[in-house]
Amino acid sequence: MDEDEIRRSAELEQRHWWYAGRRALVRRELGDLAPGRALDVGCGPAGNSAVLAGLGWQVTALDYVHDSTVLARRRGLAAVQSDARALPFRDGEFDLVLSSDAWEHIEEDAAVAAEAFRVLRPGGTLLVMVPAGMDLWSGHDLALGHVRRYERDQLVGLVERAGFRVQEVFGWNVLLRPVARARRKRRSTSQSEMEPVHPVVNAGLRAVVGIESLLPVRRRRGISLVLRATRD
Repeated sequence: MDEDEIRRSAELEQRHWWYAGRRALVRRELGDLAPGRALDVGCGPAGNSAVLAGLGWQVTALDYVHDSTVLARRRGLAAVQSDARALPFRDGEFDLVLSSDAWEHIEEDAAVAAEAFRVLRPGGTLLVMVPAGMDLWSGHDLALGHVRRYERDQLVGLVERAGFRVQEVFGWNVLLRPVARARRKRRSTSQSEMEPVHPVVNAGLRAVVGIESLLPVRRRRGISLVLRATRD
């Protein structure tokens, strides 16, 4: 993701349905953990880092892009500009590694998974969110600098080869997947879908994502994949 996209994301983050839904997901999935030291790899506009801080975690936000670390510091967070393939931290330094919509930008994702394993303490938790399904590949992915979208077995295999024990992997934005697929088939240009949405539409989409969290649809394909794992 380039600096222009980071700035656009920061402007959208507080009100856009996608970011709001993702923050709610982070709260739900990590609310059962006792806070400790957390690393947000590929923090982007640092919204998820702020959620972790609100849950009581001591957070370090990390991104390859300088503007992301500036945004994180403006939120009062510790931030490091670095490469996810060579994290500047000691072995076992963190209790939690979170990475949302970052791994798909990096060709050497095996190195990213290995580094996440290295800096996580035994018993620590990994939470990863990535775009799902190459059948949804479109100009949106090209605009955001994606090199892949993940299938379930592909993501599980990647994480297990790094040494993690996978606890759960599930689809997110399941209800909106047919809409996304139809829309992306109609669009041929390399253009991000992360753009301002009419308030009424935005509220409706937030409601759909909220309703989904109450339904038994996690095993179905979504726009994103979410994986939770531990280091034994």
